Amino acid sequence: MTRRTLFGNLARGLGGLALGSLLPSSLLRGNGDAGLGRLPHFAPKAKRIIYLFQSGGPSHIDLFDFKPEMRALHGVELPDSVRGGQRVTGMTARQDSYPFVAPFWEFKRCGQQGTWISDLLPYTQKVADEITILRGMNTEAINHDPAVTYINTGSQQMGHASLGSWLSYGLGSANQDLPAYMVLLSQGSGKNPGQPLFSRLWGNGYLPSNYQGVKLGSGADPVYFLQNPPGLDRAQRRQALDRLEALNRVHADEVGDPEIHARIDAYEMAYRMQTSVPELMDLKDEPASTFELYGEESRRPGSFAANCLLARRMAEKGVRFVQLFHRGWDQHKKLSAQLPKQCKDIDQASAALVMDLKRRGLLDETLVIWGGEFGRTAYSQGKLGDPVAGRDHHGRCFSIWMAGGGIKRGFDWGRTDEWGYNILEGGVHIRDLNATLLHCMGIDHERFTFKFRGLNQRLTGVEEARVVKEILA
Repeated sequence: MTRRTLFGNLARGLGGLALGSLLPSSLLRGNGDAGLGRLPHFAPKAKRIIYLFQSGGPSHIDLFDFKPEMRALHGVELPDSVRGGQRVTGMTARQDSYPFVAPFWEFKRCGQQGTWISDLLPYTQKVADEITILRGMNTEAINHDPAVTYINTGSQQMGHASLGSWLSYGLGSANQDLPAYMVLLSQGSGKNPGQPLFSRLWGNGYLPSNYQGVKLGSGADPVYFLQNPPGLDRAQRRQALDRLEALNRVHADEVGDPEIHARIDAYEMAYRMQTSVPELMDLKDEPASTFELYGEESRRPGSFAANCLLARRMAEKGVRFVQLFHRGWDQHKKLSAQLPKQCKDIDQASAALVMDLKRRGLLDETLVIWGGEFGRTAYSQGKLGDPVAGRDHHGRCFSIWMAGGGIKRGFDWGRTDEWGYNILEGGVHIRDLNATLLHCMGIDHERFTFKFRGLNQRLTGVEEARVVKEILA
């Protein structure tokens, strides 16, 4: 043994001992499916979350935040007192005029609450008594990538763990044959292509890598490199994994790196997924009535409707967090032509998911969220009345809806001004939203931390965040 080898091995041994004294024992054992053991902090209202993320920024003005007086304001210049020197994007910063644009479509009062919902969403109108609409959502971010990163990870900066990864880390999986966090992507009929989505949005950040989301594709092989290569059968794969695990555990004992255990967990999960994923993706056992409920598009792999149906199947199998990213909501131009198409993509399937979960007895324990990273401006981007005009990004207020596990039914929260531009009451920052989601899963966001770079990292960050108790059942 050379002197360099001696000191190298000695350093790794001491480093492993030091690391072992700092890390939770569950990480060193590679027990990735069990969660932290000490969670939840209190009895949860929901066992799982299905997040229908609408990437691009749906127009709250045209979908959920209607007031009859808006019709009389159409074409009126938005007062400086309303804009309040707001920072806007470079796409409208140089406009000479900011005329208010009333909603393009009619609205109806729906459900016992009489909540306003656009006629672009006729199926959502029918489930008004099952959902809570939050009209006071807000964020500081005004561009897509930082805004999507912010609402999904709690920070506008890259490198932080996503909501699904946090839940996977804290609560583990309820199904040993499927990941705790699964992701599905779809492209809408509005703006095509939509804004790009990066894997860090469902990434683990500083958490161990076995807590990252697993993205499923819509092709014959929904998980890349999952199947055995030609000439290798399942028994041979099992033998190879056993030998590889033995080598990895020897290496882990030497260096004490928890990522080695994460790699072992990943290999084992991939092996189990070779049978569980094909079964999950095979819709042949679904009756015709299911496809009628979700719409004909649910028969097309990769569509939003098909992904909603898969999300229900994942909920049945105990997947902790399912996230659907649907692109195409970025209507800077041609809003009058694009928005109806985009709404048609999602309306029937979103409502069907809520109804399907309810009729199967799963809605009370499944929290469903529908919403994007911000809203759209009340003023026109482009010349008023021009068919190519649209709406710019707007983070001061926007709307989302929630249903199921722990959330009130048929309820509205938050109110904006007559312009749909500023919040008057019931403001909910995206940090508050994430704190509320964790609360519904039985987790106190202030006590749910991970030590990284000398800080106790939290999904809700270091700034103030509160649980929105007003919307809780």
